[in-house]
Amino acid sequence: MEFTEGTTTCCIGLSFPIRAKFLHLKILVFLIIYHYLLFHLHPSATPTTSTTQHSTQHLSMAASTLSSTSPSQLCSSKNGVAAPSHALVGKLSGTSPVAGKGRRGVKITCQATSIPADDRVPDMGKRQLMNLLLLGAISLPSAGMLVPYATFFAPPGRKGGSSGTVAKDAIGNDVLADEWLKNHGPGDRTLTQGLKGDPTYLVVENDRTLATFGINAVCTHLGCVVPWNAAENKFICPCHGSQYNNQGRVVRGPAPLSLALAHADVDDGKVVFVPWVETDFRTGEAPWWA
Repeated sequence: MEFTEGTTTCCIGLSFPIRAKFLHLKILVFLIIYHYLLFHLHPSATPTTSTTQHSTQHLSMAASTLSSTSPSQLCSSKNGVAAPSHALVGKLSGTSPVAGKGRRGVKITCQATSIPADDRVPDMGKRQLMNLLLLGAISLPSAGMLVPYATFFAPPGRKGGSSGTVAKDAIGNDVLADEWLKNHGPGDRTLTQGLKGDPTYLVVENDRTLATFGINAVCTHLGCVVPWNAAENKFICPCHGSQYNNQGRVVRGPAPLSLALAHADVDDGKVVFVPWVETDFRTGEAPWWA
């Protein structure tokens, strides 16, 4: 905030230090997409082998007649007939001659029953850890983006009480009451930074003491900053001609209301502005700004 003092002109430059942080936005968008793909489109951890798809199906094997093979060998998983996950059961059904040969053999009927494979249980510990890491990765850039906005919109540093704000001069230094009175004579009205950062006049009385009130310089018509005109002993708005007396009471429109007030206290040598919620001593009415 910068003030330019003069008898007829006054301006305040307010800068809005908000810059788009494209890098943080890109990181945030990437992490959100990654999170969606990981936890919504990731295939469920289910078995994909043919044995688990038919875990309850019973397979009947063709009978074969071999004279020199035992039932246990014939129905073994090593013969390639069944997968290792199958349980094979051999049953003796009788004897019969082998065609074209004079030897007798044993007819074995092999029945294979598949055993359900163990379900692949997802490692929930790893997934939870991934969730926490992802949450932290999203939170850090988000917090970094919000800090400039929060610091801008937060009220200026409050000191000397929970509801008071230390007055700042044109270069941002705390206003010290004694130093201020050394450099500003009786009747002086100079802008300082007050409550909520609003430009506020600090008034020096004719007895060289600080007035117990400060005058908010924001015009009640359309919000222009009203400069102090020492020659006219008035506050005269350059925008639409509204006028206020030396205490900020409206004496000429189009402004509908008087300028707002704030208490001007001295705490530990510093000037502190405190909200004015009592009756407006200039009008005898309740304060419109409270």
